[in-house]
Amino acid sequence: MARRRPSHHYYVYVVALSDTVWNEARFRRSNPDYRFERPCVYVGMTGLDPDLRFDRHKADIQANRYVRDYGLRLMPELYEVFNPMPYDGARDMEVELAIGLREAGYAVWQA
Repeated sequence: MARRRPSHHYYVYVVALSDTVWNEARFRRSNPDYRFERPCVYVGMTGLDPDLRFDRHKADIQANRYVRDYGLRLMPELYEVFNPMPYDGARDMEVELAIGLREAGYAVWQA
């Protein structure tokens, strides 16, 4: 029996969050080096199309509360170049992307 190649249908995505998320103490504590000229963002990974995953967050289906309550829009300019990828790649890239954005001065929530 021939071995199936792993499917590359996982994605990382970045959601712009409203500046009012900064009023959340837990969010502030997680971003001590935030530069206010940068946006607040959420970084995630999914096996779904990022547009569908964002819609599910907003509909409170397997939602992160910061995206549900403060999510404005996807920021494909920050993630499209990486997608799609295998599961392990997406899992690792979610962490790497969050670290890179935080180092660039973004306020980041990554689940």
